[in-house]
Amino acid sequence: MTQITQEPRTVIVTGGSKGLGAGIVRAYLEAGDRVATCARSSTPEVEAWAGDAEVGDRFLFQAADLSRRSDADTFVRAIVDRWGRIDVLINNAGVARDGVLGLTSDEDIDIVVDLNIKGTLYITRAVSRRMLAHGGGNIVNISSVVGRSGYRGLAVYSATKAALEGMTRALARELGSRGITVNGIAPGYLRTEMSHGLDEAQLTQIVRRTPAGRLGEPEDVARVALFLTDPRNDYITGQVFVVDGGLTS
Repeated sequence: MTQITQEPRTVIVTGGSKGLGAGIVRAYLEAGDRVATCARSSTPEVEAWAGDAEVGDRFLFQAADLSRRSDADTFVRAIVDRWGRIDVLINNAGVARDGVLGLTSDEDIDIVVDLNIKGTLYITRAVSRRMLAHGGGNIVNISSVVGRSGYRGLAVYSATKAALEGMTRALARELGSRGITVNGIAPGYLRTEMSHGLDEAQLTQIVRRTPAGRLGEPEDVARVALFLTDPRNDYITGQVFVVDGGLTS
C-alpha cells in the first residue's frame, strides 16, 4: 500500500539495524517519513542510511539496550528533541534463545524476557506519553506465530511473544479514546537472520507446508505495518494480523 502523507511523520522502529526491522525502516523512509531506530550496535545498513544524501536528516540511529529503562527514555528524548513529536511506534526489537526449557539457564531467560517484554513496555510507556500529549498516534507490536502455535525449544520466546499480543489488546482499550491505535503483526518464517539457524531440510519442510509456497520477506510485514499506521486507518485497533503465507491457517 502506498502511503500518502501531507508531511513526514516521526516513526520509531526498534531493532531496525538488520533483518525484519531494517525492512520496516526502509519502507517508512521510502514513504517519506522520518525514522528513528535503535539497536545495541550499528550495522552496514544503518551506516548506509546515515550517509544517504536522499534520506538526509530523516534518519536517526542511536545505540541502545531497551531492556534498560534509562536507555529507552534517553532514546525517546533524543527523538523528541530532534523532531518534536512521535507519530508511530513499531515495537520490533526482540531476541530468541533456543533450547528446551529444562536446560535453559537463568541468564538466557532474563535476556529474552528483559528485552522482549520489559524493553517493549519501557519504550511504549515513554512513547505513549508523548502521543497522548499530541493527541494521537499508532503503535504496532511485532509478535510471532510462535506465540500462537508454540514450537519445541522456544518456550521462553513463545511466552514473550504471546505476552505482546495480550499487551496489544489491553493498550488498544486504554488508548483508543485518545486517538491512538494499537495493533500487532505475527510474522511466520521470514528470510532473515532469524531463519539462518535452520538447515536446508527444515526450510524445505516449512516451505512445503506453507500455502504461499515460500518463506516470507521483510517487505511482506512492512506492507502491513504501513497499512495499519496509515493516517486514514483510525478504526482498526486491538487486532493481531498473521503474516505467514497461510502456514497456520
